[in-house]
Amino acid sequence: MSIVTVFVQSDSASSERRFDKGLTIQQLKTKLEPITGVPANSQSLQLYNGDTLVATLEGDDYMLGAFPVDNFMILRVIDTNPNSLKNQYTDVSLVEKYVMPDEDYSKRKDSVLAFKQRNKFGRFGDANSSYSESTYTYEDEAKDIKVGDRCEVDFSEGSEEGLKRRGVVKYVGETKFKPGYWIGVQYDEPVGKHDGSVQGERYFTCSDKT
Repeated sequence: MSIVTVFVQSDSASSERRFDKGLTIQQLKTKLEPITGVPANSQSLQLYNGDTLVATLEGDDYMLGAFPVDNFMILRVIDTNPNSLKNQYTDVSLVEKYVMPDEDYSKRKDSVLAFKQRNKFGRFGDANSSYSESTYTYEDEAKDIKVGDRCEVDFSEGSEEGLKRRGVVKYVGETKFKPGYWIGVQYDEPVGKHDGSVQGERYFTCSDKT
């Protein structure tokens, strides 16, 4: 049987995974248990294409390929146990936020501050230099990116090391809200800032906050 790539989502997990369509639903649930933390016997599986429910994967002896599953669909794992402790790993209010001291942040070589210092952007720039943050357009970088490309965006700033999100490029070009070339991305998870429209101007279309 062929392999299919899906986005697995649950209350405490979200990741991209590949499964053999020859797996039975019971076997699939067993594989999903260590990924989501939801016991196999408590799982209810729903298949989505974007925001549209395609199928509920019922019948433990059926194969995954018996359902209309396709690449990059969303497989939602719902915990049907009413006594489960939900959101204990995702509720950030339960965790004390770490704030990196300015002295430690200034020593990092992979930070936004270090990038601006190396390239003489902003307050680190030469007033007489033509290469500055306000004039650099990123046109050359944008030429290598095409609408429809899969991408991974690094959100790492300060103490947010390693925070990355995947998505699809939906827009490449100039904008009215700021000069230079910008990339519009629809993320696989609801971590975006808008629905493709900024300050009343639409650059692409997607679900809100993706």
